[in-house]
Amino acid sequence: MTTAVLREMRWWDIEPVLELEKDLFPEDAWSRGMFWSDLAHARGPEATRRYVVAEDGGVIVGYGGLAAAGDAGDVQTIAVAREHWGTGLGALILTELLRAATAFECAEVLLECRVDNIRAQKLYERFGFEAIGFRRGYYQPGNVDALVMRLNDPSTSVKGTEING
Repeated sequence: MTTAVLREMRWWDIEPVLELEKDLFPEDAWSRGMFWSDLAHARGPEATRRYVVAEDGGVIVGYGGLAAAGDAGDVQTIAVAREHWGTGLGALILTELLRAATAFECAEVLLECRVDNIRAQKLYERFGFEAIGFRRGYYQPGNVDALVMRLNDPSTSVKGTEING
């Protein structure tokens, strides 16, 4: 089981998050600007985003983000450092994102997952996500297809841990 603790992502987390992002997704890593843009929409009364980081011993070992628009949420990203794979950290991050989707009153949550990322697909399936289609060549520059998955009523998948935020 993981010993990592979740908290709200802040601007000063972007650099260590980028290091993890580049390690895990070398071909299609997010840019600094993408994280800055999403974090700009994650604070205040008009917030439409929720981003969290997972820390273990003061080191960021995972992160995730969700965007909400109308009654739909979209998991933007989830990443867990390789040495924390299999510890339940991905499930902890996903639980928090689904909790955020519920708070945003999302009736459904969508996500894209690389077709070759079976580990992530199994996690999403455990939470009740179902495959609904593909996006051809979604991940660039590698031209890798994305599996599109959907979860109806994210409130039914939320389990009970709270985080600092």
